[in-house]
Amino acid sequence: MVKPLFTRIADRVSRFLPVLSSARSFIACRHVALPAVALSASMALAACDPAAMQPGGTADRGAASGPVQVALLVPGESSDSGRNALAANLENAARLAIGDLQGVEIDLRVYQTAGNADRAASEAARAVNDGAQIILGPVFSGSAAAVGRTVAERNINVLSFSNNTEIAGGNVFVLGHTFENTAQRLLAHAAEQGKGRVMVVSERNEEGEVAQRAIQRAAARTNATIAATESYSFSQQGVVDALPRISSAVRSSGAQSVFFTANSAGALPLLAQLLPENRVSPSDYQFMGLTRWDIPRETLELSGLQGGWFALPDPSMMRQFETRYRARFGADPHPIAALGYDGIAAVGALARSRGSDRFSRANLTQGSGFAGVSGILRLRPDGTNERGLAVAEIQNNEVVVIAPAPRSFAGTGF
Repeated sequence: MVKPLFTRIADRVSRFLPVLSSARSFIACRHVALPAVALSASMALAACDPAAMQPGGTADRGAASGPVQVALLVPGESSDSGRNALAANLENAARLAIGDLQGVEIDLRVYQTAGNADRAASEAARAVNDGAQIILGPVFSGSAAAVGRTVAERNINVLSFSNNTEIAGGNVFVLGHTFENTAQRLLAHAAEQGKGRVMVVSERNEEGEVAQRAIQRAAARTNATIAATESYSFSQQGVVDALPRISSAVRSSGAQSVFFTANSAGALPLLAQLLPENRVSPSDYQFMGLTRWDIPRETLELSGLQGGWFALPDPSMMRQFETRYRARFGADPHPIAALGYDGIAAVGALARSRGSDRFSRANLTQGSGFAGVSGILRLRPDGTNERGLAVAEIQNNEVVVIAPAPRSFAGTGF
């Protein structure tokens, strides 16, 4: 019977369970992505090439004259208040970034999409007709793909706020924090710590399959090995039914670590509570997660996640960004608001060069990358990105960084 099992679960776990019954898809936009992190104002908005990082200085000799027209596509004018708030936050962060620019003038024009793909495509076409040289946004992956198709023949590149790598490519780049980045950072660290034989536990749905593929791709780029995989139906009963299979596979595969794809609003709290009862304890296996385990903070209190790992941008940098945003706008930023700042960071760095090709694919994918409020960022030719992330461990209900985020792409294993 399921009920006795759930009766034993602590109240803090039960707070998460109602969400588990409805599969809130994050693959469409995956905009519940990881919060971004800030650099100090003097370090932000520069390419990672030291020659381009000129804190407190003026524009370099290649600075372009006249404003650079940038279109920002955000999901405002929606019947969904959450989308409207996100739109405002992205615009706020972008304008905060513009205020930090030195030697570059940005003419930011904001276009509201309501989170609708058709409207996003129409607004993108209008933006290009208005003179936009590059597009930031939109958030949702379907909208980003539609925008990319609409402006491709005009040779306009799109820096979308999505983290869905399946839409990346052509003239569409994703700025969001991707599963592949998180997985690669954690797997590389696990291998370094002698815990590189990993079992993946995922939801049996589209989101879980995407996450599992991301982990497998990341493993191929590290010294980690996928020892086994196991999935569960996305329901309370499905998790309970899968527990014997999961625990048996962990023990029989010789896994040293267990990699969860679930988040705190899904099955993660339940797995963290019940797996130790099935002889898979964090004291014997290294638990790690593809999502932020500090969001919401109540997740840090789960006993089954003590000692567990997750990846995040540098927390000290994030606090700087949040402080500046709060001082300017009187409220905390949305978890992905900083992507608006990051987009302007990349545009601002490239805008210093002359010529109509400054936002070309070759320039966008420069090997040195960019420094934004989420740390270092490098766009790849396939439209995905690489980011510098820290590894954090939950210790006594607190977040402790055990491997800091790199500050450049040189010698970081990228």
